Amino acid sequence: MQASSQIETRQMEQAFADSARDFLQTVTPLTRLRALRDTTPGYEREVWQKMAEAGWTGLLVPEDQGGLELGLDAAAAVAIEVGKHPLPEPYLPCAIHAAAALAALPPSALRDDLLAGLAAGTHIVGLAWQESHGGADGAAMRTRAETQGGSSALSGTKQWVYPAVADGWLVFCDDGLYWVPAGTAGLRSETHARVDGSLAATLSLEQAMVPASNRLASAAAARQALEHAHSCARIIQAAELLGIAEQAFQATLDYLKTRVQFGKPIGANQALQHRMVDARLQVELATAVLKEFLSQLPEDAGRFAAGSGRVKARCAHAALHMTRLSIQFHGAIGYTDELDVGLYLKRALHLAGWLGGVLENRRLAWSGAGSGEQAAEAHAEPIEAGKDEDWNRLPEPVFRATIRRFLKENYPDSLRNPPKRLHWADLKDWYLALSRQGWIAPAWPREHGGMGLDPDKLIAFIEEMEAYGVARTPDQGIINIGPVLIKYGTEAQRRKYLPKIVSGENIWCQGYSEPNAGSDLASLRTEAVLDGDHFIVNGQKIWTTLAQDATHIFMLVRTDKTVKKQAGISFLLADMKTPGITVRPIRNIGGEEEFCEVFFDQVKVPRENLVGELNQGWTIAKALLDFERIFVGSPNQARYALNHLRLLGVSRDLFKDQAFTDRYAASMLDVEDLQSLYAGYADIVKRGEPLPPSVSLLKIWATETYSRIAMEVVEAAQENGGDATTLLVDDTQITPCARLYNSAITTIYGGTNEIQRNILAKQVLGLPA
Repeated sequence: MQASSQIETRQMEQAFADSARDFLQTVTPLTRLRALRDTTPGYEREVWQKMAEAGWTGLLVPEDQGGLELGLDAAAAVAIEVGKHPLPEPYLPCAIHAAAALAALPPSALRDDLLAGLAAGTHIVGLAWQESHGGADGAAMRTRAETQGGSSALSGTKQWVYPAVADGWLVFCDDGLYWVPAGTAGLRSETHARVDGSLAATLSLEQAMVPASNRLASAAAARQALEHAHSCARIIQAAELLGIAEQAFQATLDYLKTRVQFGKPIGANQALQHRMVDARLQVELATAVLKEFLSQLPEDAGRFAAGSGRVKARCAHAALHMTRLSIQFHGAIGYTDELDVGLYLKRALHLAGWLGGVLENRRLAWSGAGSGEQAAEAHAEPIEAGKDEDWNRLPEPVFRATIRRFLKENYPDSLRNPPKRLHWADLKDWYLALSRQGWIAPAWPREHGGMGLDPDKLIAFIEEMEAYGVARTPDQGIINIGPVLIKYGTEAQRRKYLPKIVSGENIWCQGYSEPNAGSDLASLRTEAVLDGDHFIVNGQKIWTTLAQDATHIFMLVRTDKTVKKQAGISFLLADMKTPGITVRPIRNIGGEEEFCEVFFDQVKVPRENLVGELNQGWTIAKALLDFERIFVGSPNQARYALNHLRLLGVSRDLFKDQAFTDRYAASMLDVEDLQSLYAGYADIVKRGEPLPPSVSLLKIWATETYSRIAMEVVEAAQENGGDATTLLVDDTQITPCARLYNSAITTIYGGTNEIQRNILAKQVLGLPA
């Protein structure tokens, strides 16, 4: 039933998006936007009426007042298209901001009439609330309302009022909210141009007389309605900003493919390619954050406001970054008004300056982060969990509470927040405890011994593990070879190996990289020659994580030297006790033996250990790298480092410094937005679909976010940041340099981030070689 509802919602959103795109391209092309710039009122009533007939102006209006009441999903679908095809009519200030405020007010004849007029397109209504730079939330309105007989006299000044020209405005005063029609005696309006050519008004009210019946709400009700309207408007602003970012990105990508200099398209330049990949990453993050928030709109007003700030901050950053980059990449023509990209930059600047830009909305998200959630979780009771529990049906607060109780009862305090990568001997008991509980493979299908978690539950599981300081287990079997065997292995291989991975009987390591064959993995030289029922393996692997603890290894070997290098590779499994295998640990810069060299000298591997077809291992190798990239792309390591940064900040009173708080808030949102991006790819895996090449975006953002936060931990540790010793902060061990070392390697394994950018530029963006 829920899946059917989601499909219907997506179909509805797509229908509105398609309709909006056709409408905007046909009725209001960019030539019209240019013609109406800096004119008064800056829009046309006839087009507004057509928008009403299309249902746009009634998307947030209740059905009882003639609206469609389809909510923010449909409104956002329209707004994304408005971002791509800028519209002079006041869709956002009137159909969203004002409509949301009115819909949140107590019912009255006047309120219902205004909503009906919005839906029908006969009324253009704005909000007049802001009285100073930076806004505020309307809690201290200086505009006064004095009762005089059967009327109210309003006095005060409102700034940055949108739309500047309207049939009237909802004016917020010290004692409530009033409807003030245009032309009211004592009301004076002065307009000024915004950077995108639209108009803002300053309303001066000097004993402006309105009937007492024009009071729509008390001060408390008005304040709640205003806060709700701001949150709704920020979300739809975010959607429009996302549309701007997408349009600017596509225009720039097309230009890079067609603009020729020095005899080749400028898009062949690697530096430009990498910057476009980073720009695409920002657009993807914005898309993921908006999509996730719209799918899980919180009922709590505090969380709703904080979430709207997070979404606006991410989408504003993407739009401003992309439009500025677009102007630069277009060269001198990008600096002229002849190119449309300037229109998108100006609209992004207008939207970012209204209801807060990136910094202000990050602060909003930080100030309200977790509002309502902690209280819900505090009242959640854990359950007595069996191995066969359907975790996806469990309410998330209960699921989290159950995990926390299990951790408290089973995870050793001595292993919390370890400063280094732990070995099998350290973690064996914990691994086996997870195995007995049925929790060792949270993302595996249930039929293979996993939990079968949906993306939201998987992220909750990761978050609780990280928050408790749980060490990473020896997990190559769980995250790599297990999924490969589930997808590519024979039934016999699955029966033989998967249960032993779950039980901890088999511990795996990965034999991919070789000397001179790291990122260029297809150049590997370890050879396997078929001899009867066995392969004879000779060669060397390097950077093999925790090979000294492993019982088995999965590896890529060359089985045909006569074909192109990718075509002659096979995927083999081997027992580490096989004669001829030698392991030599390598000490890393932190002094730990995390990696190893593995040597193969006439090693006999049964032919039945071949996964997939002979010489077809490259396909499996790429799939395994995708599994690795989605694992590396999970938010767990960045969240782990963020927790350390928070602990240092609290213990050293760093949050009293606004600069530190702003940096922390930015890092916190980077991790939250990484989580949204990760959830989308985790859902693809859950559906059993192949991961697209764009999964490399996830790996890049996760590892570079982790590296940034790890460096912030070193800085926050001050003098201790240069110590080799471990700090004890609130019962948590923190070794700043060790975390920094670890973050550095994450940008290398699974394919360096620079190689990932090359792949994305070619395979996802289609830029020329």
